[in-house]
Amino acid sequence: MKKVIIEKSGGIIRVKINRPEVMNACDGETYDAIADAWEELEGDPDLRVGIVSGEGRAFCVGTDIKWVKSPDAEGFVDRLYPRMLTLTKPVIAAIHGHCNGGGLEQALAADIRVCSEDAHFGSGEVRLGWIPGGYGTQRLPRVIPLGPALELLYTGGRIDASDAYRLGLVNHVVPADQLMEKCEQIASEITKCAPLAVQKMKQVVMQGLDMPLTQAVRLEKEYFEWLMRTEDSKEGALAFAEKRAPNWKGK
Repeated sequence: MKKVIIEKSGGIIRVKINRPEVMNACDGETYDAIADAWEELEGDPDLRVGIVSGEGRAFCVGTDIKWVKSPDAEGFVDRLYPRMLTLTKPVIAAIHGHCNGGGLEQALAADIRVCSEDAHFGSGEVRLGWIPGGYGTQRLPRVIPLGPALELLYTGGRIDASDAYRLGLVNHVVPADQLMEKCEQIASEITKCAPLAVQKMKQVVMQGLDMPLTQAVRLEKEYFEWLMRTEDSKEGALAFAEKRAPNWKGK
């Protein structure tokens, strides 16, 4: 049985963690397969956006604790998270059930998070004598307010879907049977947009967050001027004037 199921169509790559017997806890093979999928998303011009989800009762409960004690686990945090840090294409996390530890870190690495009403979230590494190794200490306080982030990190506690929405951790909370439909809808809207513009949008936002405002706006101007010289920029204006769907070329 494949530990990660990959499906591609309509410019979307769908990555499903498939270890339901351990609530999608990830071992090295699983982390590698997810990282390979994101490498494919980045490198294939026909792929525009990714959706990551989990099979069974959980999105992902993090790293497989039994596996992490093995010699093969050395450096496991370097298998997936550096790849997600440099992605220039959007990823949507479809979250249901448990989203804890490394599972939360994978969700935090996504650009848009949608969860079902039964979802709950936590960062329990401190209860194992660890700290997050997949950038959770850095991403969580950048997504939700500092106080709630520190409480989750210090206590290893959990929050439910309604609190996650209130804090801004997730964009939408939907019934479980509408979770993938909502994610597909968002992904489809992204694929209608100019691919280079979406990529540059992600880059300028993510890079700009770590820059002083004066430097960040210069970066925005640089990317804006670069995009205005592309074929897609001309096609977008022409298609709007002609009241038709644009034919994006990624050039």
